[in-house]
Amino acid sequence: MANRISTYTMTSRDGGSQDGEPKRNLWTSMLESVASGKRLPEKNLLVMGGTPESQREFLESLSGSEPKRNFDRQKIPPIANNYALGYTYYDVLDADQDDTLARVSLYLLSQPSGEFASLVAPLLTPETIPNTALVILLDWSQPHLWLRQIWTWLQVFQEVLEHLSRDVQTEMEDVMNAWKERGRGSSSVNLDGTPSATVANGDSDGSLPLGPGEWTEPLGLPLCVVCQNSQKIDFLEKSKGWKEPDFDAVLQNLRTVLLRHGASLIYTSQSTTSQLPILIHSTLGITSLLKRQPLKHNVIDRDKIVVPPNWDSWGKIRVLGGSFDTEKVSQYWSEDIKLPLGAAPPSMAFPDPEDDDENGSNQPPQIESAIALYEEWCRDPNSGGLAVVESAMNDGSEIAIESEDTQEFLERQLKILDAYKSKAPEKATDSPLSSSTRKLEFNDEKTVNEHIGPVQFNMGGIQVDADDMLQRLKDRNAHIATDSPSAEPEAAVGNIAKDFDNEQLHDFFSGLMNRTTGDRA
Repeated sequence: MANRISTYTMTSRDGGSQDGEPKRNLWTSMLESVASGKRLPEKNLLVMGGTPESQREFLESLSGSEPKRNFDRQKIPPIANNYALGYTYYDVLDADQDDTLARVSLYLLSQPSGEFASLVAPLLTPETIPNTALVILLDWSQPHLWLRQIWTWLQVFQEVLEHLSRDVQTEMEDVMNAWKERGRGSSSVNLDGTPSATVANGDSDGSLPLGPGEWTEPLGLPLCVVCQNSQKIDFLEKSKGWKEPDFDAVLQNLRTVLLRHGASLIYTSQSTTSQLPILIHSTLGITSLLKRQPLKHNVIDRDKIVVPPNWDSWGKIRVLGGSFDTEKVSQYWSEDIKLPLGAAPPSMAFPDPEDDDENGSNQPPQIESAIALYEEWCRDPNSGGLAVVESAMNDGSEIAIESEDTQEFLERQLKILDAYKSKAPEKATDSPLSSSTRKLEFNDEKTVNEHIGPVQFNMGGIQVDADDMLQRLKDRNAHIATDSPSAEPEAAVGNIAKDFDNEQLHDFFSGLMNRTTGDRA
């Protein structure tokens, strides 16, 4: 019986080999096409500053702004930010909550140390630079330290830049050149990187030129400064004497400093929603396909400040009024950021009143530092409430309290204790025999009293408790014995007579108790 062989199979196999083309796996190509279509855009945020708790609040304000429909998307990824370089991520959903626009990875640093530069540097590559942004977290509980904290984190980032290759630094320069045009008036590119309406209409004549103090110190990545817990502004005003010019001066310092880096600024609160997700997502180039949410600037509401990048200028900062010198602060800040990491920023040194110069004047030295000017103004008691910034969340009335040295305190307390011991009267010690006898008698008396119970008798129609009467007599004798030894002799004689009377009364009531016990027996 002949074997039946499929001629179709043989023909197909022979045809593939005759063409000389390599075999192609149909399923592999289909899976690769599906995987490439489902691949999410990767965005990165380097979050510096704050505490692990405030970093968690920052993540919640970004990822939890809108309710999610799917149960799987409600799962919160773990956050590891207690040690060294932390990490977490979240997915950005579209307006209908069905499509995922991008996945944002957050790298978290809470300690400003240059040792972490080697951990951050590998994250910055020519491929990730266009999709990465910097975030510095500040808190309204310490507004007097804001410029110092910004300066510290910028110095840490400078350490990171020293670990990067030349290709990465070149890519950063290209990104910064493109960022100088994004979102600016009459620009062809919006803040999120999409073409502006002027380009679509053909009316674009080029963006406006840079003003003074703008983009003079680009960092290589877009920067956003987030001031958290702005609800404490009302507390500072009602309880600590802050005034409206004080809040304006803080805002002027921040805007002037950040203008040199092309950075954005926003105040956030735990009690109200903010434009933080819109600002961060626009900075990363994440745009909704269904509903575009424009970013609106706000410099009027003091607890909802929003300053987008490429919007601010010296003229807009001066509108707030006051005696704030924008040009001087901007120039001094350029000197501050030239200091290397680890070097303490200059502070305002007050002269000694005893050290007068030849002319008899005693003026503080002129220090060209924006940090020194800001902190000296914040600590001034006559600056309209800013002097109590360090104790703003407490009830202290002083700016700072210097504690006493521990050894000096203990030495002083030892002298007080020695003087107290020398004045205290020495107590006479009883002999061992008398103390043991007294203890034995007390135990016997206690046993008898527990067996008999309370002893009462009728005295002149009044029911008297013998135990209570004896206890009162003992308390009276103890009170007399503890009187001052410096009493006069007449008082001492009177006490002896009273002691004699008390002994007679004690014997009398003891006899009554023994008699009553004998009658019961």
